[in-house]
Amino acid sequence: MVDVSTRARALAVNLLAVSLLAWSLAAAARAHARTAAPAIPAFSAAQLAAYPRADWITNGGSLSNQRYSPLASINRGNVAQLKARWRASLNGSGLSPRSGNQAQPIVYGDAIYIATGEGDVFAVDFATGKVLWEFKADVDPKVARPCCAWPGRGVAIGAGKVYVGELDARLIALDQHSGKVVWSIQAEDPKLGYVIANAPLYYDGMVITGFAGSDMGTRGRIKAYDARSGKLRWTFYTVPGPGALGHDTWPANSDVWKHGGAAIWQTPAVDPQLGLLYFSTANPGPVLNGNIRQGDNLFSVSMLAIEAKTGKYRWHFQQVHHDLWDYDSPNPVILFDAPYGGQLRKGIAEAAKTGWVYILDRITGKPLIGIEEHPVMQEPLQHTSATQPFPIGDALVPQSIDMAPEGFELINEGRIFTPFTQHPAVWKPLAAVNWPPSSYDPERHTMYICATDSLWGAVGGDPKYPVEPGALYSGSVVQRFAAPRRGVFAALDVTTNRLVWRQQWVDSCYSGSVVTAGGLVFVGRNDGRLTALDSSNGRKLWEFQTDGGVNAPPSVFERNGKEYVLVLAGGTPLAGSKRSDGMWLFSLDGTLGSLPRGSADPGPQRLPPGAPAAGAAKTQAGTTAAAPAPARPADLAQGEQIYTTSCVVCHGPTGQGGSHGGAKLTHVLTREAIENVVARGRNDMPPFGSALSPDQLQDVAGYVLQLASRH
Repeated sequence: MVDVSTRARALAVNLLAVSLLAWSLAAAARAHARTAAPAIPAFSAAQLAAYPRADWITNGGSLSNQRYSPLASINRGNVAQLKARWRASLNGSGLSPRSGNQAQPIVYGDAIYIATGEGDVFAVDFATGKVLWEFKADVDPKVARPCCAWPGRGVAIGAGKVYVGELDARLIALDQHSGKVVWSIQAEDPKLGYVIANAPLYYDGMVITGFAGSDMGTRGRIKAYDARSGKLRWTFYTVPGPGALGHDTWPANSDVWKHGGAAIWQTPAVDPQLGLLYFSTANPGPVLNGNIRQGDNLFSVSMLAIEAKTGKYRWHFQQVHHDLWDYDSPNPVILFDAPYGGQLRKGIAEAAKTGWVYILDRITGKPLIGIEEHPVMQEPLQHTSATQPFPIGDALVPQSIDMAPEGFELINEGRIFTPFTQHPAVWKPLAAVNWPPSSYDPERHTMYICATDSLWGAVGGDPKYPVEPGALYSGSVVQRFAAPRRGVFAALDVTTNRLVWRQQWVDSCYSGSVVTAGGLVFVGRNDGRLTALDSSNGRKLWEFQTDGGVNAPPSVFERNGKEYVLVLAGGTPLAGSKRSDGMWLFSLDGTLGSLPRGSADPGPQRLPPGAPAAGAAKTQAGTTAAAPAPARPADLAQGEQIYTTSCVVCHGPTGQGGSHGGAKLTHVLTREAIENVVARGRNDMPPFGSALSPDQLQDVAGYVLQLASRH
């Protein structure tokens, strides 16, 4: 006879077995559901060119780079009701002081794909905001050599894969379901200064990417790879070699063209009907020294069209001849159709660092609105171009200085294209329109542009500057001064190249935008707000406070009849904004209200030792400032890594000043003074207090003291 306890134990064992089986089946079902998610197709040209509705499948919304949504469920009348549905935490990625979290989210099916400034890639569940998988890039800071922080500008999708370009010049294809590497290639040598700083483009079974590194003495290029295998399809060099069109715009009997710059910072646009791929290029090299590179220096600071299938040259338009002022063109080009002279024309536009918008016929590369060559101030030592292109229309920002900054003599009224030599010169503008993508409303033929009004200066033009690049390839030194700068957000009619409206911001404008058929422009702010403006007049209709700088363009899409807005609020050092690992989803039926103002303030929010980095997981108010940690022996290796990735471009590898004119480090500095300046910022140096822990502040201060003691 079996006793009761034995029966109970047997029953318990059976129940446990059933429970384990049920749990196993449920886990298998969840895994199957994940892997059974709709496969990302090998998108057709028509799919990629269509305006985004249910998904957001390309970095620019479509192949035209218009960043336009035809959705209107969220509109001027109801946008004030918009709230957050969730905040996704990206596992602490992108919190480093070097991280520029600038990626536009890609949406397909129920998955969202995003990259951070560390090059890490995430798949996030649309319904819950939970991370489905994570790919760790593990970029070695001793190998990667980006000139200016660590920009992470997004991914591409196609043929069941997610594609990402890394700052160590790797191009990687990941499986859409697992995030595992399908193929990885070393596309260029990072030790020579090559980086991939744009989101790749998937098109026609290819993955297309440009390479940055103009300030490092690279020769610009764009390449297309087979999307399934990673095999190289074609290469187009943006600095022509011997015998090629444009090579004669570089000095004869010199190898300076081999380091001629003309890098590519942006995701290209494509016109499938014309079969053409469009992009623009950066400054020539050396960036601030024209003495050793006489000529126009093609194809630097130019808009280009090449054949998408072959990479063959079709046309170019140079915006700045023989650039001396770092007027590279990183803003993504936009394709559009608009009426000119009563006829619908195929146009292309790009807003540039000069402060102008250049509007061309994308079939021929000729101006749709006049662009005139005007004489400019000359300096023989710099081999200045006799004339420069001046677009007919409105400049986005002032192009001259009304009074000299303290300590400087104003030359040529500080006008655009004022040259400099051993005597410093200052001018406007400095980088009027940088990388943050513009958007375009095809109904209004209006372009929405983020710009900054500020001045810059330089001294140099050394005729003995070496042709071979070193740590940085500049040839002159930027002059730093405490001068006010203001953000500008503007709407411009591309049929006239005239401003529709323009507004100034108290801080710099450093975020891309999206415009919708609902009459809204969504644009982020450095202080962590996402805002919605009336596209007709710029009036602010809604704002939401997040916990990190909103320096990335939002994505807008539809799911089950509802419209959603999605944005990465991760911050970037070039805007001095607070780093966070948060991505936010908004809808009219969201339930999460705005955080308190100040939740993303970039000031010295010092955490106690051992505490998690700011913004790592919480979605409530920002961290509370804590008392400074007591002094401890500095980890000089850690301090060197922080200095190398965040400080060297301005202060130089030896601490005696870099090409961007940072202050020289001297032996009179103290640890407390260094920590204070690094944490809070000074003049145009951004604050790092919200991105560095007390230990990291001590480490970098210790390394800076070591550098300073040598002088």
